Amino acid sequence: MIIDMQKEFYVGKTVSQMDSATEYINAVIPLFEEKGLPIIWVQDVDEGDGVVPGTDGFEFIESLKPRADSIRIHKKYGNSFNKTDCDKILKEQGIDTVVITGFCAEYCVLSTYRGAKDLDYFPVILKNGIASTEESHKEFVENISETITYGMLKKMLESI
Repeated sequence: MIIDMQKEFYVGKTVSQMDSATEYINAVIPLFEEKGLPIIWVQDVDEGDGVVPGTDGFEFIESLKPRADSIRIHKKYGNSFNKTDCDKILKEQGIDTVVITGFCAEYCVLSTYRGAKDLDYFPVILKNGIASTEESHKEFVENISETITYGMLKKMLESI
């Protein structure tokens, strides 16, 4: 899952964090594509802030490009599973482990992580694949969550 890596949030301190996370996200995308595993691109909808489909701020940052046939979810809550088709999509494909990446570590990423646990998935955070407004917030979320490094993820997916 790639959560909320949208242009609206790509400002100030988040730019360097999102750029760093994007490096890791872009590295793992081909690993999932090669195995035919679903990649869910999640976009936050916030009508109050004008972050809605059709606006520039709603789009993913330039360094992340979902394919035309990518699975896209629009969410209105921090937890990407709340009132979306995420659970249905993953269950239909027999997925039980969810690798979570994106923005904002202590809000939507952590909410989605906990939401996945509530639905009996095994969620893991891609180490260095999340971003926040503060480095310490990203580190906190990684420290209290199950994480997986790029190298370990690559090795595990080779055995599938």
